[in-house]
Amino acid sequence: MKVAILLFVSVVLLLIGYLTAISSRDLVRLLISLELMFGSVFLALLPLFSIEGLAAVAFGIAVITIFTSGSELMILIASIIMLDKKTRDVTVDSVTAGGDTA
Repeated sequence: MKVAILLFVSVVLLLIGYLTAISSRDLVRLLISLELMFGSVFLALLPLFSIEGLAAVAFGIAVITIFTSGSELMILIASIIMLDKKTRDVTVDSVTAGGDTA
């Protein structure tokens, strides 16, 4: 029962992160929503560590997720800094579909 509650909370956090990412109008909110989504993945991994045969798999997934989250964080922070230097604005309205600024 506790595992089901933990997974339910993880799915709810993931959905909140998705909805926030879709509706975000600036890069800072997008960064926060992506980190919320990675946090929900970490939360979903916790029950896997309690199962004897899946502990190694859960550790591998956790390591991959940590590296992905870290690199995503560095890339987004660098893009926020570069966009702010170029446009003095961090809203996504100034970014076109190809990534160029208007």
